[in-house]
Amino acid sequence: MRHLVAVLAAAVVFGSVTGSVPAGASGQSGAPGSPGGPGLSGGAAHHGSCGRGLLFCEDFERLPLGGPSTLNWGVDTRHGTLAVERGRRGNQVLHLHTVDNGRAFLRVDDFAAPGNRFYGRMWLRVDAFPVAPDWAHFTLVEATGTGSPEVVRPIGGQYAPTVPGVFWGVGADGGPTGDWTNWRESAPAVEDTWQCFEWMLDPADNRVAVWIDGVANPELTASTADHGGNQVPFVLPAVDTVKIGWQLYQGGTTPGAFDLWMDDIALAGKRLGC
Repeated sequence: MRHLVAVLAAAVVFGSVTGSVPAGASGQSGAPGSPGGPGLSGGAAHHGSCGRGLLFCEDFERLPLGGPSTLNWGVDTRHGTLAVERGRRGNQVLHLHTVDNGRAFLRVDDFAAPGNRFYGRMWLRVDAFPVAPDWAHFTLVEATGTGSPEVVRPIGGQYAPTVPGVFWGVGADGGPTGDWTNWRESAPAVEDTWQCFEWMLDPADNRVAVWIDGVANPELTASTADHGGNQVPFVLPAVDTVKIGWQLYQGGTTPGAFDLWMDDIALAGKRLGC
């Protein structure tokens, strides 16, 4: 019944959807024999990237244009929309649009990684990042689950008026460590450019690691005792939900709306590369 509800909900025009739509069973979006392997060649044009052996994958190639209609994932929106469209990176991508401090997420439920250790990858292009209000904070990936109340945010960032600039940083919220974003000036956010983002969550040391365009960014890490200067131990949850999209947490933003495009999203037990 839940899967039927997800199909019916996804069939409406997503421009009018507000709230959370339950996802179907997480898994590969491509059928067996999908063209391409689990990684990307790196060119602008591609023909799908969903191969076998992935925990989750979506390249949007087999979805109809418009509001997404799939059992493989759900949506979570507030003042935001998601739509599959052509014209970016050669084939089909996901276009996310939010107003002010809205949100628009692709949501992977019923997720389970062996040993709770997994990697993620996505291609991303953001039209413009916030330059107001001061300390405007946004996230693009969130992981939650059981055993720890932390909302883990491996890919996110913040506008820092003291520099000034917009910078990437690992963060978390909702648990003993509180709300923090460990942004770094060495990782400036770049507008209107396709980039490849990768991340890893490893419970061995409650570690979060990040790569941008295939290059490791060791300053963008978190671990049990090293997370934004916080002395409270940081503990990863047993992740069962992964949200990938956009959310901004302060109102009165400049610009007043945000557009971004995502492609070739994958979660796996090993690093996939770009």
